[in-house]
Amino acid sequence: MKHHRSLAVGMSSAVCFALVALGSPFQVSSEAATEAKVTPSGDGIELEYAGEDGAKSVLTLPLHKAGAVRYFSAGVGLEERAAQYPPFPLKLIFVAGPKAYLSQVSVTITDAKGAVILEVSREQVTGPWLYVDLPAGAYTVAASRDGQDQVKGQVTVAKGGVKTLYLRWKENTP
Repeated sequence: MKHHRSLAVGMSSAVCFALVALGSPFQVSSEAATEAKVTPSGDGIELEYAGEDGAKSVLTLPLHKAGAVRYFSAGVGLEERAAQYPPFPLKLIFVAGPKAYLSQVSVTITDAKGAVILEVSREQVTGPWLYVDLPAGAYTVAASRDGQDQVKGQVTVAKGGVKTLYLRWKENTP
């Protein structure tokens, strides 16, 4: 078993897909799609997949908890993008410009009354996706990047569904 993030850390999705298309040694098996599940200890999200050599590999993402709210960051590399994650009601996707994914984004989620429900530091957002296990309700999501304006979005989540909210900056600048 291996515990790691993909070799594609820091590469754009276009570069990752180009490497796969060109038969790069960094290629990931096309059978990478797996079901991700919460670890028995409840402190991680585990993805099990067949590596390029066919051997079983395991990738564990940290599952954080603040009060009753659980959350985790994902979306780095092909293994993480292909996985089917537990149905957390809110999926945030951080984007700059028309296509570039972002990480290292700080996030604050407030409820309809303005009370802060969750604050996530940029160090905990290691990928372009942030899954949040929120109770049903209406929320405002504010995200910040170093040196850039804050981006906000409104979302209503319902029990049993998954809502995706894109938070987009105009261009990919630090």
